[in-house]
Amino acid sequence: MSSESPTDKLDRIVSAARTASDQRERGYRSRALKMYPWVCGRCAREFDARNLQELTVHHRDHDHDNNPEDGSNWELLCVYCHDNEHSRYTDAGFGDLGSETQKADATHNPFADLAAMLNKKK
Repeated sequence: MSSESPTDKLDRIVSAARTASDQRERGYRSRALKMYPWVCGRCAREFDARNLQELTVHHRDHDHDNNPEDGSNWELLCVYCHDNEHSRYTDAGFGDLGSETQKADATHNPFADLAAMLNKKK
């Protein structure tokens, strides 16, 4: 039986996950910043050393563990465009956005009997 409380165990797991994430990001982030110009790939905003923390590395396939040496899965995006990209990716799961599904044409006509109703009043 372990003497570690559930809270301590959770804290240890979260800390280890954060450390691993930070190490992983430092690795591909520094490589991407050396490889690509400091420009947002969407809005073309330029960055320098003063505001470089606002430039993020986006994984095109959304897999943060897919970090090929040639950087083909990365693009540099400002924090705003990066948030927008992830919102679009998340929102795509909330609706039928596929082109393979045909929507039926609307058949209801709210004004179909309007002329008859107007003629009744006369």
